[in-house]
Amino acid sequence: MEVEFLGGAREVGRSAVLVDDALLIDYGLLTADPPQYPLRDPEPDAVVVSHGHLDHVGAVPALLKGDRRPTIHWTPPTAAIARVLARDTLKLHGNSPLCPFSEEHVARLGEVEERHTYAEPFVVEAGGTAYEVTLFNAGHIPGSAHVLVDDGNTRLLYTGDFHTDDQRLVSGTTDRPDADVVICESTYADVTHEDRRVVEDRWVERVRTTLWEGGTVVAPAFAIGRTQELMLVAEANDLTPYVDGMGVEVTRLVRRHPEFLRDPEALRRATGAARFVTGRDGQRKRIAGDNALIITTSGMLAGGPVHSYLPEIRSNPTNTVTLTGYQVEGTPGRELQERGRLAINGTVRPVSARVESFDFSAHADRGGLEAFLESYRGSRVLVNHGDRCEAFAADLRGDGFDASAPELGERVEL
Repeated sequence: MEVEFLGGAREVGRSAVLVDDALLIDYGLLTADPPQYPLRDPEPDAVVVSHGHLDHVGAVPALLKGDRRPTIHWTPPTAAIARVLARDTLKLHGNSPLCPFSEEHVARLGEVEERHTYAEPFVVEAGGTAYEVTLFNAGHIPGSAHVLVDDGNTRLLYTGDFHTDDQRLVSGTTDRPDADVVICESTYADVTHEDRRVVEDRWVERVRTTLWEGGTVVAPAFAIGRTQELMLVAEANDLTPYVDGMGVEVTRLVRRHPEFLRDPEALRRATGAARFVTGRDGQRKRIAGDNALIITTSGMLAGGPVHSYLPEIRSNPTNTVTLTGYQVEGTPGRELQERGRLAINGTVRPVSARVESFDFSAHADRGGLEAFLESYRGSRVLVNHGDRCEAFAADLRGDGFDASAPELGERVEL
């Protein structure tokens, strides 16, 4: 077995790993200006997608151009979310060189997809090889999966993004299938997460204090996973949020797949307690002055309804922006987080509103990564999907692991 890293090696974004030039695992994009796609345009016979985040699934429709029709394997939530993301990308970049696919290619997904649940092996024919593939709960977002690929000689485990701790939305991963080689994400390899309940309590206290003082809280949140997590935290603490952006549609989608949720009833209650925003007739401007909690996309402030709220609240120090997710270098969210300023309508403006960061990460931290990999001490570990892949691989080698961090574009014989 040979793997080629077309994206996601020593970086966060555009994950794409090609197995034997025939079986592709993930095909995402890197959120930047302009967006970045995997190194080259492969022509696989089959594709397995780990989960529905843009950096893992965002470029999949481009694989269906021309007469190409690779079978695409994923879980039902990932299938549904992939379509939402693809149409959002078309809305932002359609009919431009920045988008490598069209609505026609998105429509073709229904012709080639196969949906699978966890722990049920299925056979994938690619490049003349019959691979046995099994998906396992990765504990990241609804439908996220570890991908185990077995060609009869080598068992390759691609972790995808994963979390070992329970979140309100999904349970942490507990599956540790036997594997000869592990391609392991390392997003938070240099971080120890604060206890989630402590993070929740701090966030709730900040929201309540701001509202009590007469201010508005804008909580930028990833539409997939984070929006629903914050809704659950809000409902558990008797807070009534406005919810805006793509997270509204994603919430409805994931509720259709209760078997992939930790507590479907809790999400039902949280949905009932929230006020969903339509964006019509100046509604957002009114809400921004409404002494309210607003959960809205995008999580890194790169676009979406958050840009309707921030200009309205930025100049009042009584208001608060709570950043609830990782802010990638070069994004507006990182600029706000580090410099207290934001480009609004092409003009960089200072933000006087309070800006606070809260670690609601859906990724395993250093301890979680090490605990997960403890089951694979006799396996080869290839570290990817992180800003410090080489350093983490070196630390693993110092702890007795056979670990390395492949470079972008590198082919590795397993």
